[in-house]
Amino acid sequence: MIIAERKPLEKILDMVAPFKRICVLGCGTCVTVCMAGGQKEAEELAALISIHRKKENQEGTVEAFTIERQCEYEYIDQVVERLKGYDVIVSLACGVGPQTLVEHVPELRVLPGVNTTSMGYPKEQGVWVERCLGCGDCVLHLTGGICPITRCAKSILNGPCGGSAEGKCELGKDVDCAWHLIHDRLASLGRLGDLAVIQPPKDWSTSHHGGVRTTVREDVKVDRGE
Repeated sequence: MIIAERKPLEKILDMVAPFKRICVLGCGTCVTVCMAGGQKEAEELAALISIHRKKENQEGTVEAFTIERQCEYEYIDQVVERLKGYDVIVSLACGVGPQTLVEHVPELRVLPGVNTTSMGYPKEQGVWVERCLGCGDCVLHLTGGICPITRCAKSILNGPCGGSAEGKCELGKDVDCAWHLIHDRLASLGRLGDLAVIQPPKDWSTSHHGGVRTTVREDVKVDRGE
């Protein structure tokens, strides 16, 4: 899932300072799961902004509510008139949310309330670990389900690099060497010989390095007669 964390309160307070009617808009999917931008977090942030503004004798109102997904027009359409009633919207969605809001309803003023950090999984309560960079060319079938692009500090496809020691990366003793993990995983699967196959240089054009990416599923795309 997409993982995010709330921006520092001081930064948010600075961003909303010029506005009187403020909406803190939560998102009901990924940021709700990672406890960065759901209804609870939206209400908490709205309360903090309100308390600060009262102390500073600033006029205005701060309200909070959540929609199912900020990245889909159909959910925005359900509240679009309500959103137009605010001077500014503090979006607690990932970076896609604010961009979708302003693309669909250009007259809205939208500010980011969170920093999108990674795509990963919940390792334990309150801990999320990055596992995917969205590079567009998954190689997990070659590495036993362990991603060298994300988990190797150098994102190399033919490892290890020689900088690891006792299974740990040269970055530090708390960082596992991805290729050590891959070696052990392939060994357990009886596929250790796969490491002898040299992989060609990665085509990074499928990643963000190739520009803005668009995914099209022709089997579900709606024909608009264009």
